[in-house]
Amino acid sequence: MTTIGVEEEYLLLDPVTGLPVPLGDKVRAAAGLGHLVADREVQCELLQAQVEVATPVCGTLEEVGGHLLRLRHALGAAAEEHGCRIAACATPPLRHGHPVAVTDRARYRAMLTQAPQLVAEQLVNGMHVHVGVPSRETGVQALNRIRVWLPALTALSANSPLWDGHDTGFASWRTVIFSRWPVSGMPPHFADIADHDRRVQQLLDSGLISDTGQLYWQARLSARYPTIEVRCLDVQLRADDAVMLTGLVRALVETALAEAAVGAPALDCDQELLQASMWHAARHGLSSTLVDPGGRQRRAGEMLYELLRHVASALDASGDNRQVTALVHRLLQSGTGADRQRAALAEGGLPAVTDLILAQSTMP
Repeated sequence: MTTIGVEEEYLLLDPVTGLPVPLGDKVRAAAGLGHLVADREVQCELLQAQVEVATPVCGTLEEVGGHLLRLRHALGAAAEEHGCRIAACATPPLRHGHPVAVTDRARYRAMLTQAPQLVAEQLVNGMHVHVGVPSRETGVQALNRIRVWLPALTALSANSPLWDGHDTGFASWRTVIFSRWPVSGMPPHFADIADHDRRVQQLLDSGLISDTGQLYWQARLSARYPTIEVRCLDVQLRADDAVMLTGLVRALVETALAEAAVGAPALDCDQELLQASMWHAARHGLSSTLVDPGGRQRRAGEMLYELLRHVASALDASGDNRQVTALVHRLLQSGTGADRQRAALAEGGLPAVTDLILAQSTMP
């Protein structure tokens, strides 16, 4: 079975004011008496109001869900020791009028020098899914094939409608914020692994990026692991929604690998159409339409059912079809994280949004 691993980024919020608090180092140190940090399951992030977790390599969705809940609860307990809470939302509903401190790492200090305003506004949290691939060459072939589905995944995961106390009008404002870095947005199509490596090396040699960690494409080959890393997802309010997205991402990659192995023609889409489709998905989430690879606007629900049909064989092979399909249907009925945040805002204002986020961040 294809291996999977998940990274999640969380905010640290004051439970009374709802504002981000710069306690990342203290919360990391307190998590699990330090062993989670030593095992690199809990890691630092760019800003001190953020923490990141990474599951071990997993074989099943049940393993992923168990690890995510374990890590969320461990970090939640550590945060409470320091008077804050973890928040699995992709943007903070409120921000301070001054920047949050940058974590004291050489790489982060260099980023602050390079782009101070972007760093100041980088209070955004994603969910990254790693899927094992047999080789870097097959990884590039899979990347080329999953590109057309990334906007649908973004719409499904949208969980960042609020910024500075107001509704941005976007379901995933995180997607817009992250698109401002030099190498970001939809990944390009690569002829093969040699083409990929040549173009990445050109970016490094030019000095436009300092390391491959600054390849902020929505999906990329991991520099550290033999995986494809899908990065287009907002972090999820609930752990089981994260599990559902993990199952979909793995099935997409497995479907792409199977199609490439038999030489099946790949769905393709011009780069500019893909980029605009991603913007459209970030703007509307599941509340409107999505754009298919042919450039036609279709109802969001219709596109998601098309996605489920596309990966059905892979979901069946892994035994994930019933679980993933049921969770997709639940999300279509109850709404994305963005929909739930907006409903809370309409019902009780920003305090209700904070209560929702803090309550659901440690739920199954």
